[in-house]
Amino acid sequence: MRYLTVRLEPTADSAFHPVGKRLADEPSIQREAIHHIELLAGETVLTLAEGSGNRQRYEQLMSESPHVEEALVAGDDRWLATSQFTAQGPVQQLLEWRRESDLVVETPIPINDDGSMRITYLGDEADFQELYDKAVEATSLGLEVVETGEYDPDVDAFMRCLTSRQQEVLQAAVEVGYYREPRSATHEDVAEAVGIAPTTAGTHLRKIESRVFGALVR
Repeated sequence: MRYLTVRLEPTADSAFHPVGKRLADEPSIQREAIHHIELLAGETVLTLAEGSGNRQRYEQLMSESPHVEEALVAGDDRWLATSQFTAQGPVQQLLEWRRESDLVVETPIPINDDGSMRITYLGDEADFQELYDKAVEATSLGLEVVETGEYDPDVDAFMRCLTSRQQEVLQAAVEVGYYREPRSATHEDVAEAVGIAPTTAGTHLRKIESRVFGALVR
């Protein structure tokens, strides 16, 4: 079995879904990953998503949206939310393609800081080509192939759960000695190596550790 990792994003004049657009535009909320998503009968989407930040604001936006049928949230600063909402736009397209094909989607699906998603599909070359052709034809989606190869669930799982930026920060942190014992580098050293602010480096490192350790215990 092979894997194909892609970066998917809506085009400039669209969004994956109106609900996602409202959440992406809210600075107090950070969407972390999608742990489960499926298209139910009646064109309803069921999701289990991970987020962080202002939970009350998240619940408010979900309750105000005319597209959301139900939403339940558990956790505080970092939380899991299960929701059901009406399918439309690129989300509906993606889930319909998935239902029609033999592709398997690896979860969790990381959500990048810019709102794009890093999705790893499992299947064969014919399925990948069909997915690529459909994405190219769709005017509402942009697709960038990140990598492909033979699927090894043990070797690659940790890196595939990180965004490309997080992988860059992790590599820099290892190289400058942030994870040595005793530690020989700080957030400032990592930030300088990547070219970002120290507070941003610290945020990335916390998310990296959360995702990697989360993948380890699943």
